[in-house]
Amino acid sequence: MTPGVLAAVLLAALLHASWNAALKAQPDTFLAALAVTGGAGLIGALALPFLAAPDAASWPFIAASGAIHVVYYLLLGWAYRHADISHAYPLMRGGAPVLVALAAGALTGEQLHGAQWLAIGLICAGGAVLTFGTRSANGAGPAPTLLALTIAALIAAYTLVDGIGVRRSGSPAAYTAWILLLGALGAMAISWRRSEGRMPAYLRHRPALVLLGGLATTGAYGIALWAMTLAPVALVAALRETSIVFATLIAALLLRERMTRARLLGAGVIALGAVTMRLA
Repeated sequence: MTPGVLAAVLLAALLHASWNAALKAQPDTFLAALAVTGGAGLIGALALPFLAAPDAASWPFIAASGAIHVVYYLLLGWAYRHADISHAYPLMRGGAPVLVALAAGALTGEQLHGAQWLAIGLICAGGAVLTFGTRSANGAGPAPTLLALTIAALIAAYTLVDGIGVRRSGSPAAYTAWILLLGALGAMAISWRRSEGRMPAYLRHRPALVLLGGLATTGAYGIALWAMTLAPVALVAALRETSIVFATLIAALLLRERMTRARLLGAGVIALGAVTMRLA
């Protein structure tokens, strides 16, 4: 991996952690999630006229991934309403690789080897530290942890769907743009009534969140895809898991979340497990 690609992947990890932190920093994290989703969808819509259409074989996967992303974005807003980012983010990002590995083994018959089981053990241990060694800011009990693990399952689901679908698309950029657009449209449609008519005004008064959040979401994923064309996929994916470390640092330095030993230890162990899983 060249220094340029290394720097780009670290930037992608920082972008991903940053837009998640931007959600947490908003008074209404639910509407903030919709704003970021809308921004990403707008970028996808503007890009589509300039991209080759995905092959027909990939459309079922685009539809499935778009539907999963709708639920993902909606639950993300709820999660950050009830949990600190230093608690939820490591569980979401660290738990997903474990579920992907287990599901892939069940679907394809592949057997996990020693290094993968070690990674699963590390991530589970880190999750246990976060779950039992910390509490959410509002004392909501196990609910924030369950939400974070549910989101981890959604991340794993769209990862598996996209891993198959993008290879059948013949146009990875268009595949991604359609998912962003469908995810935004679905989330907006479902949430219109829940927002009680506040969504248009919210979006209008927060153009920076819409634009910058959408760009960060699109950029984080786009950079990772670009890097995978120039460097080994396992190395790129492993380096991207540094987003857990970035999220923890942002939570401590900018969001002023209380950094207990349990949170620091749990996030560190999960990051180590995620990197081990990707390199295994």
